[in-house]
Amino acid sequence: MNERDGMYMHWLRERIQSEGRYLGDGILKVDVFMNHQVDPLLMQGIGYEFARRFRAQHPSKILTAEISGIAPALATGMMLQVPVVFARKTKPLTLNTEPYQATAPSHTKGGEVQLMVSHEFLSPAERILIIDDFLASALTIRALAELVRQSGAQLVGIGAVIEKSFEGGRGALRDLNVQVESLAVIEKFEGDKIIFAE
Repeated sequence: MNERDGMYMHWLRERIQSEGRYLGDGILKVDVFMNHQVDPLLMQGIGYEFARRFRAQHPSKILTAEISGIAPALATGMMLQVPVVFARKTKPLTLNTEPYQATAPSHTKGGEVQLMVSHEFLSPAERILIIDDFLASALTIRALAELVRQSGAQLVGIGAVIEKSFEGGRGALRDLNVQVESLAVIEKFEGDKIIFAE
């Protein structure tokens, strides 16, 4: 790993530490740079790092969930020069056929959301890299993986900007047998303090 590689991840952890807010119940608010307002330079660094880690898997397409996964997925797609597909949560009028569909719980909104992707954007010939903002319980990522399975495409990797390791999501992905990478891993919260894994 060269100096540039380490710089981006140090920068990400600094931003989480200084601007992230723990709201209780496992919810980390990072909307100042990723989930509501987006810092383009930070996203560029995130895209560079994901591209560095997954380039050897030769993904042909990136899959994410709207809305929060779009920024890191797009940055990664730009670095790898591959298209980005985002699973939608509402069916648009322009979608005439039944899409691939999977259900995932919404940790921040409560209840469940339906994730859907048109058949024209996922095919058996594709090598799919999933990129999302968080890896916590992994239920959203598993729903995305289910969309890949339905399409017959090959899942080649999973990347998350922030992992909350105490929620066990990484273990829940083990049976998928793919490379899983997180750029910042949070071990626990102590009061309002964010403790990163070494």
